[in-house]
Amino acid sequence: MRSFVATAALAVCATGLIATPASAATVVYGFAWADGKGALRVLPRTAKPYTSQGYKLHKITELRGAKEVRLDYTGAAYRRVTTACDLVETEGRVAVDRNGLGKTACRPADLTTSLRRGPVLVRISYTGAKAATVHELLGGQGSQKTARGTIKRVNDTTITFTSGGKTVKLGYSHTMGFNRVTARCGDGWLSGRPVNADRDGLGTKLCDHKAFTKVLKGVRYPTLAVVYHSPIRGEVFEVTEVYGDA
Repeated sequence: MRSFVATAALAVCATGLIATPASAATVVYGFAWADGKGALRVLPRTAKPYTSQGYKLHKITELRGAKEVRLDYTGAAYRRVTTACDLVETEGRVAVDRNGLGKTACRPADLTTSLRRGPVLVRISYTGAKAATVHELLGGQGSQKTARGTIKRVNDTTITFTSGGKTVKLGYSHTMGFNRVTARCGDGWLSGRPVNADRDGLGTKLCDHKAFTKVLKGVRYPTLAVVYHSPIRGEVFEVTEVYGDA
């Protein structure tokens, strides 16, 4: 009987018809963003490994039809590509396995710190709505583009951007620039005379992400702006206020 069972198991393996448990983990690649306490969001991407200058990297590209995933990471194992959990950059030394996945064992609190700085390129293994393992990756950041469209606030670090009939969700961090047409950074959107607009109606007064967050809270409807962003990262680098329909 034991011999028969073993033979049958080998036959199943050979045909590839191995049953997958209902609770099997799902794997997703992409740029993770903070999405509330102990939670992250990630839009699934394709990740193709390649080697450059001795480093195992991943080329990240769009995954058509992908839907954003929101996960609780409070119980997840976090593996960084840095040699220590508290490093911001790799500082020329990386800790990755042969597949290019981060190896340094860190805590969920370390992931919280990483996400505060901006998006993190990751491979996540998860079941249901809970992340089990979050591996950092090394990879390209994708190209950047500037486009005109309308923006709308989602929360203090996220907007939606509509341009050319397509709406995407974009995040921003403390490094984002905000170019205003108003006299002061804290003035309401398009309030007062456009004292800091160029002849094309674009804002020239440099402000920061804090001003952007504050000002956008007072805007009820989508508003016109020029947005410099990375489609692959889903990140805004700069928002420029536009006076009127200029």
